[in-house]
Amino acid sequence: MARVQTYGTSAGNGDSPGGAGVSGVAGEAARRRTFAVISHPDAGKSTITEALALHAHAITEAGAVHGKSGRRAVASDWMEMEKARGISVTSAVLQFDHRGHVLNLLDTPGHADFSEDTYRVLAAVDCAVMLIDAAKGLEEQTRKLFDVCRHRRIPVITFVNKWDRPGREALELLDEIERELRVRPTPVTWPVGEAGEMRGLIDARSPEQMLRYTRAPGGAHEAEEELITAEQAAAEEGDRWEQATEELQLLQAEGAEFDAESFLGATSTPVFFGAAVSNIGVRLLLDAIVDLAPAPHAREMEGGAARPVDAPFSGLVFKVQANMDPSHRDRIAFLRVCSGVFERGATVTRATTGKPFATKYAHSIFGQDRSMVDIAYPGDVVGLGNAAALRVGDTLYDGPPAMFPPMPTFAPEHFAAVRPVDISRSKQFRRGIAQLDEEGVVQVLVSERRGDQSPVLAAVGPMQFDVVTHRMAGEFSSPVRLDFLPYHLARSTDVAGGEALNSARLVQGEALTRVRDKEVLALFPDKWQANSFQRAFPDARLDHLLAAHD
Repeated sequence: MARVQTYGTSAGNGDSPGGAGVSGVAGEAARRRTFAVISHPDAGKSTITEALALHAHAITEAGAVHGKSGRRAVASDWMEMEKARGISVTSAVLQFDHRGHVLNLLDTPGHADFSEDTYRVLAAVDCAVMLIDAAKGLEEQTRKLFDVCRHRRIPVITFVNKWDRPGREALELLDEIERELRVRPTPVTWPVGEAGEMRGLIDARSPEQMLRYTRAPGGAHEAEEELITAEQAAAEEGDRWEQATEELQLLQAEGAEFDAESFLGATSTPVFFGAAVSNIGVRLLLDAIVDLAPAPHAREMEGGAARPVDAPFSGLVFKVQANMDPSHRDRIAFLRVCSGVFERGATVTRATTGKPFATKYAHSIFGQDRSMVDIAYPGDVVGLGNAAALRVGDTLYDGPPAMFPPMPTFAPEHFAAVRPVDISRSKQFRRGIAQLDEEGVVQVLVSERRGDQSPVLAAVGPMQFDVVTHRMAGEFSSPVRLDFLPYHLARSTDVAGGEALNSARLVQGEALTRVRDKEVLALFPDKWQANSFQRAFPDARLDHLLAAHD
């Protein structure tokens, strides 16, 4: 794998790494594009991630999600469980250069069971690429993720994938986007030929020519592009060319042309067509990320004030991941630089405690690979090693205090008591469960009744439990046994409410304390039992939590 080292450059501004001035920081921020790829499972998210890295020449060969035909696995899926199942269950960071810009791509889990991890990643990006399957159109997880982007006012670029396979009509897909997402689609590229019979692409900005593609064998390398004139396209493609140009002209006549203001305001989405597995249309998408996606900008802090990119250093910890390198048993905190200059070795302040934190071990991350980083700018993602003190949602800063809004926690819907299979591995068991709780893999709940030896794991989706059992056995050498509990509803309460629930005889439920923040959660089998408890104890506090589908 070829790496492109991007940190430590100054874009010709003449500033030394240790003394980048205000104009230097602003200039470096302007070169950054920090974005996530979001989609429903199986829409091709890991494949498009790999294809973008390939077209930016950050890797020499695209991998296959399932390792087909002897090809290596994709760079962003580094966990053994991901390679075996062909799914992404953890977020990853890829950084590469393209056209003089630094692109930070945050790959996210596609499966709905890992919504919390995806939400945390979206708190660290400035733009998102939404992937849509040409045959399936908008799917449930895509809708949910788009709603999160809308809520956070994150601009979204849409890529209609798998146009090399049979699918729906292009106009129908655009109508669905506008109708269901209430956002105006503005096609930037348009397909010549229906789904499954793709002949080429028209760039709406240069409609008098067509891009024709020749797929590389196996899809491991870039597809060959050939630019032909409209006359040649009309002669060779006939009705397909005529239909494509008429559709594009119709859309433009209706005002469906790219508009920067509405895109940045998250009320329109530029649309691209292609096939990630064949590397068709990917270069145009990559160029659009540079040309259209916003650079890092002033970030809102707790209380409403905004911290400009040229203010002193500040950063947000949006993810904590252990054992990316099993041989070192390390722990990496992923930090999005929000303002100023990050310098390795500097001592900064952890906002939640006011205590100093030394940034001695800092890395740039490329999937599972890493290299030491000395300096980073707004938009960059730094992996901080030896970060046992850091938690998801932490703010680090230098100079005037900064505190970014806390990360929300989703309402769990699945619960299981967990025990070590081998009681002699209790020390490893406790360390592993604590680590997975700190990473946000699951929420860990405890109670005096159950004791420390049998905490309760709370999850948004059942696949989170698969990750727990896999990692506890493989990374912490403590296989576990799960006893699933009959609860599917959680509400926030207080100590008095918890005591009332645990003493109630006619209501099914249980109160436990979340280790992460000491919040008392009331668990019920269903909403009817929760309502029964509320009627029996009208003074008890029972508040809704943020649901994964909100």
